[in-house]
Formats: sequence, structure tokens, C-alpha cells
Amino acid sequence: MATLGIPQNTIAILQKYQFHFQKKYGQNFLIDTSVLERIIKAAQIGPEDCVLEIGPGIGTMTQYLAENAGKVIAVEIDKALIPILEETLAPYENVTVIQGDILKVDIGELAKEHNAGRPLKVVANLPYYITTPIIMGLFEKKVPIESITVMVQKEVAERMQSKPGTKEYGALSLAVQYYAAPEIIANVPPNCFMPRPAVGSAVVNLKCFETPPVEVKDEQFMFALIRAAFNQRRKMLVNALSGAGELALSKEKICEALASLGISETIRGERLSLTEFAKLSDYCMAK
Repeated sequence: MATLGIPQNTIAILQKYQFHFQKKYGQNFLIDTSVLERIIKAAQIGPEDCVLEIGPGIGTMTQYLAENAGKVIAVEIDKALIPILEETLAPYENVTVIQGDILKVDIGELAKEHNAGRPLKVVANLPYYITTPIIMGLFEKKVPIESITVMVQKEVAERMQSKPGTKEYGALSLAVQYYAAPEIIANVPPNCFMPRPAVGSAVVNLKCFETPPVEVKDEQFMFALIRAAFNQRRKMLVNALSGAGELALSKEKICEALASLGISETIRGERLSLTEFAKLSDYCMAK
């Protein structure tokens, strides 16, 4: 089977099946073998691994995964790509293709069925319009995952690993860093894709924590607090939180909490670390 990471091979298979790119699925296929190799290396894929690939497309990265992993489960939402995948992945007996929406798939069940319940490694070239729901869905469902290595919009990758006080720092940074250690592996220009996206991309590796780096009494409340802090990020934290109806917090309570942590009342949410948000959340929940 011809390597799909080479542009002319990608063009040939698309023409054979008269495939039309679907804007609604955010389809941009990789056509650079060096990027594919870096993804495999970053994800540390070996023969003992069971890999979940989200959105295999025509099977470009799937071929690389199949040659390195013990097993690959590829979940593809676009029915039109299934016949193409049947051809491009025919030589690989260790690949299972599932037609479906990853947001609705029971990943815990896949881990049980294909990997005896052990953690999966997730690899994906994610559609940019749905990157955050997919990644947060993987984290919040508490499914067994060892790492997530994904191609995302460059700006999103930067937000994932940004620190307090930077303009990229926000609710996504805190959410990702609660569940995993993010690291940008490579920046990928638009000419590495077909069709070319309008923005630059990056490969980011998220090593999932067995236990979060901070202890908090109520995760949901902490994340509601974080969302409120960044919904109006130019506001002082006291005003942003007291104005959030779902939190039901008075200014007095928030000022009291900040004082107990030795934090200024005039601070904005973008200055607080994950540890400080966890402590603030616990204090605000205490009667």
C-alpha cells in the first residue's frame, strides 16, 4: 500500500473515490511524512500500546500507527471515508475502524474490549472547530488514557501550556493542566495539509496525570469559578465572581477568601495559579 503521507498518493486515492472535503467536519489531511514521524515519536508508540485515533480521514496517520502499535482503534465520523479506509488499511490486521462520533463513543468500553481495561494512548489530527470539546470530553469522562498527542490550532496549543499572567492563559490552560502535563512538540505550517488550513498548527503532547496536581473538594465548583473568572477577564476577580449567578457568592465572601490566601482584592483571575484557584474554591465552599 502506498504511503499516504506523500501528496500524490493522497491525491490519487481522493480522485479514485471522488471524495469531496466536508467543511462541517473540518477535514485537513496531513501530507508531510516528517510531521507524521514526529507525532509517532512524541506519542512514544510501541508494540505494547493500544492507540485510539480520532478522525483517521483516509488513513494517513493510521498507517504509521499500525506499523508501530500493537492495536489501533480508529473512530471516523464521515461515512464517505469508510470505503477508503477499508482499502488503505487493508494490509493491517491490527486496526479496527469504527464509524461514529467520538463525543458519543464509550471509550471506557473500547479500552475494556481492546486493551483489557488498560489505558489507551490517544492520537489525532483534530478538527479545529471541535478541539476543546473533544479533549475536555476525554478528561472529564475519566476514561483510561495514558497520553493524548494531537494536532491542533497553534493558538490553542499555546493556550494549553501557558502560565499565569500571560495573555494566552485562560480557562483552557487551567483545565488541561489539572488533568495533564502539556508540551508543544512541533509547529506545523499550513502547507503540510490538504486542503491548506487558514491558520498555523501545532502538535501537542498531553501526559495524563494519575492524580491531579492539586487537591480540591469539588472539581465542578472550581471549574465554574475558573470559567466565571475568565468570562470577563478584564474585570477584577471579585467583580467577575460576584457577578456570576451560578456561583451565588457575595463580594464579602470572595474578599474574605482572597484575604485568607494573602491575595490582593484588586487581582484579576489571569494572575492566579491552579493551586490558588483550588484553595479559593475550597474556601468559598466552606460555610
